[in-house]
Amino acid sequence: MIVLIARRFILALITLLLISIIIFLGVEALPGDAADAYLGQSATPESLRALREEFGLDTPAHQRYLNWLGDMLKGDLGDSMARRKPVSEVIGNQFRNTVVLAAAAAIVGIPLAIVLGVFAGLTRDKWPDILVSLVAILGMTLPGFVTATVLIYVFSIRLEWFPAIAMVPTDAPVIEILPNIFLPIITLTFIMVAHILRLVRTNMIEVLVSNYVQMARLKGVPAMRIVFLHALPNAMLPSINVIALTLAWLLGGVAIIETVFNYPGIGKLLINAIGDRDLALVQGIAIILAGIYIGVNLIADLLALVLNPRLRTSRGH
Repeated sequence: MIVLIARRFILALITLLLISIIIFLGVEALPGDAADAYLGQSATPESLRALREEFGLDTPAHQRYLNWLGDMLKGDLGDSMARRKPVSEVIGNQFRNTVVLAAAAAIVGIPLAIVLGVFAGLTRDKWPDILVSLVAILGMTLPGFVTATVLIYVFSIRLEWFPAIAMVPTDAPVIEILPNIFLPIITLTFIMVAHILRLVRTNMIEVLVSNYVQMARLKGVPAMRIVFLHALPNAMLPSINVIALTLAWLLGGVAIIETVFNYPGIGKLLINAIGDRDLALVQGIAIILAGIYIGVNLIADLLALVLNPRLRTSRGH
């Protein structure tokens, strides 16, 4: 078990290192010159030279990568060229906003997805299952910005219940933020529920027709006991990774949703940083999101190993 955990941890570190190289190369491949984009029409040869020296843009690419990697290992993500602040400081508030949005969507969406998935599995091929499945297919096929636009039209323009723009005052308490971000929460919840409940439904159906569940029924075990003590735990095990990846997506893959609602989250900040050619900020956000994605996936794998002894045996070989 310890060997498996160590192996997964080392693999995660190697993956993160490789991703850091990809991130750096991707940022280097962005068109245009960062210093020229920042200075604009006021650029002169002297000011361009000074700015490149200040941010190390005049050094070879491989040296810049090694410097960035070394500083990152010490907890320094560099300085934002466009904002003239440390990258960690720029990211701080936006990351907090994204965490609030993701946490609210997860608290609502994950239990709802599990309940609907189990319900659909128990009523297989009946009208409740068909209805839930249609909603899930709709959530999986509709682009996020389409869902967001429909919600804005219905709840903001027609009914005037919620604001179309997610206004989030700086340092405002979370309880004051929630009414302003209701529509982004519902949008993310709808998308998340659709993906998770489809998997839970499929797993639930497979477990309900398995031999040990059929044997439990023949022995007269009560139906509720079969569902909650035998079927549900086994149906949830394969879903752990998908739920974990969904949580990681909530923290880093919602840039379009944040842009539609003008929500000041880390995804929208990344888009703005790319437009500003703010190289250090782009790299900092990207490596943080990659670290979150890999970390959450690692935790999900370890949790699956702990909860499922068969995985420990198979991977041990």
